[in-house]
Parts: sequence; structure tokens; C-alpha cells
Amino acid sequence: MSDERLSRRVMFRTAAGAAAAVGLAGALGGTAHATWGPPTRRVPRQMISIQLYTLRNLLQADLEGTLEALADIGYRTVELAGTYGRSATEFRAILDRYHLSATSAHVSFDGADVNRLIEDARILGYRKAACAWANFPTADAWRAFAGRLDEAAAAFRKAGIAYGYHNHAHEYAVVDGVRPIDVIAEHTDPRTVHFEYDLYWVVAGGADPVEEYHRRFGRVLQFHVKDRAPDGGFADLGTGTIDFPDLFRRTWAGPMKQYIVEHDAPTDALNTAKVGYEYLANLRF
Repeated sequence: MSDERLSRRVMFRTAAGAAAAVGLAGALGGTAHATWGPPTRRVPRQMISIQLYTLRNLLQADLEGTLEALADIGYRTVELAGTYGRSATEFRAILDRYHLSATSAHVSFDGADVNRLIEDARILGYRKAACAWANFPTADAWRAFAGRLDEAAAAFRKAGIAYGYHNHAHEYAVVDGVRPIDVIAEHTDPRTVHFEYDLYWVVAGGADPVEEYHRRFGRVLQFHVKDRAPDGGFADLGTGTIDFPDLFRRTWAGPMKQYIVEHDAPTDALNTAKVGYEYLANLRF
């Protein structure tokens, strides 16, 4: 290992814990209005993951060093967003080397060879996947997309892989009298297409994440746990305005048990990853 990589890892072991503590203290201050019962639940560590898009620049520059640093932080699972020029077999070998598992992935099905995606999923080992982005100008176009999504998800399901949809904010804006998120839900098989709710984007879209969770109860299998700064931008977990303890408490019932740290534009991606992991691991709700 180079001196540069070693010094970077030592820095995170000594400095980022303090940053996590500050973030945790700020977040817990937001729970005062939650008045029912003492906070006793916690997110099991095996259910804490991270979307690797958060660290895309570091992964491009130093794939193995960055994955090793995530393992040092405490992560045992990750959500993929590409394999950075490696084949599925090569990437799986690197994950195995650092005792990391890919439990989910963002993969685009529209226009892709779904059979190839399924084969890569089997090699990489993940059992959940989601379409990360879609945007259309009309309700009819959204309905057509939902049909294609349903068909692709049925193929994934036959292979033992759950395939779903990851939202942004625009799916909550009305198009031709309907919300695209509702079009997707109503024109796909609930046994086949699940939802991965990005909590930041649900809030940015003007919706209530708790209400939306129960509106699609049983179909939400993953949360992207992404905080929102007071100015509307992105924030490290526990330093923003989203009341995660209250949100998690009110959505604990049901099958949703994967909490995925994400930040779209971190200034220090590994520190963001550290703060996020420690926040979720130490949170009580």
C-alpha cells in the first residue's frame, strides 16, 4: 500500500469519527417532537449500505483503495452504480477481497440486453436492482415506460432478482393530471416491481416520505438515506433537515429493511461515507 493511501486511511480513523459525532448530535436534536416512547430501535449494521455513486470520482481514480477504505469504515454491503471498467467477474473478485457484498445495483433496462444484465447480477451476487432514472413529458409516455419496466422486472423476477424503480423529485410533479410515481405504481405488477425511495428527492418533490411509504406499503424495499441542507442542497447524514429518527420509526413496519447512504455531490466523499455509516449505526429511534 502506498504512503498516500495509508495516510488517507489513518486520517479517517482518527478524524472522521469526530465529524460523525457532530452530525449525530445535530440530528438527535430534531427528535424532540417525537413524543411516543423512548427511542430503542436501531438499524442493524448488516442493513446499512452505501450507493457507490457517492464515491464515483474516488472509485475511478483508485477502485481498490476506496473499497478497502469503505470496509475499514465498517461497511459490509454496497449498492453498485457501474463497475468502473471491470468485468462483472473482476469486480466481484475485488469486492470479495475486501469482504464486501453487492446487495443491490442501479442498472438501466431500457434499450439494454436484460439477459446480460441478469447474468452480470448473478456473477456480482446482488438480489435487488433498480432503474435509477426516467423522465417523460406526458402521462402516456410514462404509461408506456411502466409497461416496459414491468416486462423487464418479470424477467428479473424469474431469475430470483427483485427489480424496481428509484425516484427523483419530478415523479411527484403532476403531468397530464397524474403523478408519474402513481402511474408507475398503477401500471406495474406489485409482485414484480418494487420501489427504492430516495428520501431526499421525495421531500424535494413536495411529498411526505411516510405517507408515500404507506401509500405503497409492502412495495418499498429500500431507502436511499440522503439528507437535505437548509438551503435545499445535499447534506451529510445528521447535518440536514430531514428527521430520520421520526421517519424510520413511522416506517419500521413492513419489508423495508435496507438503508443506503448516498450524497450526490460530496466535497469529501470518504468522510461523507464515514459520517453516514456512524450516524445510522448509532441512531436510536
